[in-house]
Amino acid sequence: MKPFARLGILSALAALTPSLAFAHSGGAHVHGFFAGLEHPLFGMDHLLAMVAVGMIGARSGGRSIVLVPLFFVSAMVAGALLGMAGIGLPSLETGIALSLVVFGAMVGLARPLPLAAAAALAALFGLFHGNAHGLESPESAGGIAYAAGFMLATSMLHAIGILSAVKLARWPTTVRTAGFATSLVGMAMAAQSF
Repeated sequence: MKPFARLGILSALAALTPSLAFAHSGGAHVHGFFAGLEHPLFGMDHLLAMVAVGMIGARSGGRSIVLVPLFFVSAMVAGALLGMAGIGLPSLETGIALSLVVFGAMVGLARPLPLAAAAALAALFGLFHGNAHGLESPESAGGIAYAAGFMLATSMLHAIGILSAVKLARWPTTVRTAGFATSLVGMAMAAQSF
């Protein structure tokens, strides 16, 4: 199947599945480690963004492989702490959707940004993703386990992105198509949040 046909199919699926788009419904979550672990894995917005961060780090090479994901996770923790304190960032869902647009474009355009710019964008959007996690964390002592779960899941998704970019290096069109598809999902999510 041609890359643009795949992109169209993925975009149509994203537009037709609004209930799957957001991991954070605002409802109560099961307490503990496994609830935190599943949050990034079962929310398309978090999953795509975190895999893209790993791909961005890998495609930039050098220290970016570690530093770009590290900046994301560090800012995510800061955002989660704000959320656990009851402080929500303005336009949270729009910021998360915008992260997909930007990260997808970074992967799709295949022009690595300088480390400082890539790390700054990772940190900015990590803050939004973390805030969503923190706002939904349990208020009980299980909140620490919840945070450990979403940090582990995030790190695993970054590793998947890194490995994917390395293994698919011979097929740059496939990687670029995945990036553009991620951007289109972000655009569909942004349209739903307005």
